[in-house]
Amino acid sequence: MNHVVKVVSVNVGTPKTVMIDGKPLTTGIYKQPVDEPLTLTKLNFAGDGQADLVHHGGPDKAVCVYPSEHLSVWERLYHCSFAAGAFGENLTISGLTEEHVCIGDVFAVGTAVVQVSQPRQPCFKLAKRHGIKELPLKMQETGYTGFYFRVLQEGVVTQGDILRLVKRSKTPLSVQYINRIAYIEKSNVEAIQTIVEEPALSKDWREWFSNRLHQLKR
Repeated sequence: MNHVVKVVSVNVGTPKTVMIDGKPLTTGIYKQPVDEPLTLTKLNFAGDGQADLVHHGGPDKAVCVYPSEHLSVWERLYHCSFAAGAFGENLTISGLTEEHVCIGDVFAVGTAVVQVSQPRQPCFKLAKRHGIKELPLKMQETGYTGFYFRVLQEGVVTQGDILRLVKRSKTPLSVQYINRIAYIEKSNVEAIQTIVEEPALSKDWREWFSNRLHQLKR
């Protein structure tokens, strides 16, 4: 990884209830950029929160990350604006996409140390927020999902900070590859076996892939 990876924006927000399609929806997907330094704990950034703690948040999903490189792709496709934070991410970054980041990669950013734990699983709230029903499925198909960090060392992160790769997994499995096996090559037993053996993979995704492996072997 020879190029500079940078924090374009740090985005936080607490859950709120909005009316969509005439129904109330409580969600933490509306994140706003913050200019000042923010404390990052094992669970989240100061001032951030999730509404659905079953599918979002927790130590393995402390920080949602989205590459800024994808924003122009969605703008061209849907003819509307996608700014930093549009995908409910905490960190909008540049210089690092799913193709080049691997499960288990450890980065120093600001005074914190973080580790890639899993791809982001696009949910229906993204479709609701942007009024684009197919958006979550399109993110899966393209592999432009973003990913999550767990926090190894708490610290302070600011817009403009550089992400420095500290350590890489012995079996580098890119987020793009994991997405391909998750959504496209769903019956690739050998690949799934390799993925579940990656120690840095989140508990949820290990269970998800393990269950699929069990079903395929029956």
